[in-house]
Amino acid sequence: MPELPEVETIVRDLARLLPGRRIRRVEVLRPDLIEGESAAEFGAGLEGQMVGEVTRRAKNIVIALEDERLVVNLGMTGRLLMAGAGEVDEKHTGVRFTLDDGRQLVYHDVRRFGRLTRYSDEAWRAWEARLGVEPLGGEFTSQWLHEQAARSRVAIKTWLMDQRHVVGVGNIYASEALFRAKLDPRRAANTLTAPEARRLHDAVRAVLRDAIEFRGTTLLDYRDASGERGGFAERLKVYGRQGEPCPVCGTPIERIVQGGRSTFFCPRCQK
Repeated sequence: MPELPEVETIVRDLARLLPGRRIRRVEVLRPDLIEGESAAEFGAGLEGQMVGEVTRRAKNIVIALEDERLVVNLGMTGRLLMAGAGEVDEKHTGVRFTLDDGRQLVYHDVRRFGRLTRYSDEAWRAWEARLGVEPLGGEFTSQWLHEQAARSRVAIKTWLMDQRHVVGVGNIYASEALFRAKLDPRRAANTLTAPEARRLHDAVRAVLRDAIEFRGTTLLDYRDASGERGGFAERLKVYGRQGEPCPVCGTPIERIVQGGRSTFFCPRCQK
């Protein structure tokens, strides 16, 4: 599933291309991707609207319109692509937006776990308020992390991935951040000391910023807004590297399952 760096990469691309453009036509080819209304209502509500700013909240692409917001969650395999007519594989195209300059914004999703939702400004504010803090934002401090983690006995990796606490950090970057911070992913969150919380805070920010710099991690499906692969996969230290030597100490990387998700770590560096 695309995490914060992948979504942020797409948002930065679209923020250069979409604002000021008007949506001329909306074609919903997969109605099950539309949440909260019919495909016809969705299309009719968007046609003719001008696009404002494009931002990100958690793992969601947020497109401001004249009096509402279009929120796109990519699910497991979703892609939001800018293309000329006919440039995107039609087999898995779910929604096609034709803009006033002839270009198309295409939502493409093989497994169709993603969702496109229209929110009024008021409804959006209420929904957004339920999300946790942004790990690259000012609220996410090492003190906040230490204080909040101290309230929970769940494993620190599980806690870090809970979107009610910190948004946008998924399986890949939680594993990578904990490796950088030299913390065992199985540690109870409330056992972190203040210095360990500082290490984790710094590691989360650093790995997210590094991944954004390399335009995200492509393992299978992720593509940026131009259809290109991200370049961070070859820079992963532990994720997906079970049995390979730790880049620091040479100990084989291990894999365990936490909350139904794979966790990769070095048993020597992350004691």
